[in-house]
Amino acid sequence: MHRGGHPDAGAWFRLLDRDRRLLALLAEHKAFTTDQIASLEFASVRRAQDRLRKLREMGMLFAFRESLYGGGTTQTRHALGYSGARLIAAQRAQTPPAPAKYALSLERLASSPMLTHRLGVNGFFCALAAHRNPACRHGPAVPEPVQGLTQWWSERQCAEMFWTHASGEDQLHPDGYGCWEQHDRVVRFFLEYDTGTESLKTVTSKLADYQRFPTDKFGILLFSVHSARRETGLRAALRRALGSSYSPGLVIATTSRDMPHPDGPAGPVWALWTTGNGGAVTHRLRLADLPERGPRIGHHASAELPYNEAAFSHHEPIIQDLLYPNRTRPATGYPASHDVAEDED
Repeated sequence: MHRGGHPDAGAWFRLLDRDRRLLALLAEHKAFTTDQIASLEFASVRRAQDRLRKLREMGMLFAFRESLYGGGTTQTRHALGYSGARLIAAQRAQTPPAPAKYALSLERLASSPMLTHRLGVNGFFCALAAHRNPACRHGPAVPEPVQGLTQWWSERQCAEMFWTHASGEDQLHPDGYGCWEQHDRVVRFFLEYDTGTESLKTVTSKLADYQRFPTDKFGILLFSVHSARRETGLRAALRRALGSSYSPGLVIATTSRDMPHPDGPAGPVWALWTTGNGGAVTHRLRLADLPERGPRIGHHASAELPYNEAAFSHHEPIIQDLLYPNRTRPATGYPASHDVAEDED
């Protein structure tokens, strides 16, 4: 990036628009697999591999794999390389990271026990964002309303946004938050991505935070679990945990990832949970057909992150009114416990 104390601007100009979008996403969401990146920006995995190799050679990306028990390795995972981190910092007028400290953060990311969970969450959102893949569009570009995934927030962004007390009380920590728009419907949602490593009691204990927070004013709650058996167990656990305390304003829907659909999580894979159905799955809905909750935000250009045309700020008047309808608003900017470690989940 630097030669004799002078910055090398050539690296930035050698990047394509899709490269810049990828770097911005990696700066926030930390890691993607090759397949996930291909689904976002490329017509094929092979084309993605060719471009990713060039980005690694430029120092924009850091690639790593994990050895598997019994032989072989995982698919390549990609994180923001040091040169990429410097470019993102320059673009945002931030101080660039120190090389040694950044190298350590990459080592922690690659060896994190939460990496599989992080990649799973990112895979969920990538499957939604894939519906907007520019490489898969055919014919001349015609301006049209943006549809599909129009908001994609990480756990860190959620912690900074979804709180009502400066002390950190009533603060949500979902695995992600999104907005799906299709056929004039706007479905906002909080995501809880379950890999089966936690007990169902631990999973359902998270509901207390959603009940304290005005969740229904910002979206519905989605549970994505790894198997149909786990989904059945979760729905029964929800019935035991909520019982008569269930608030109809908190919309809950579940899905299992062992029932894939060509449209991914946008397809008819979601089952609403209510006390009335006793936890049984009667039928499944498309993501766009789930109940609409939360504000409708006019689309705007996202300066830093793709897939955020419908994003909002904690300080916007419409959001403040939703958070504090009958209370004095906190004077401080963020709760003391809002930080989420960049190299951990």
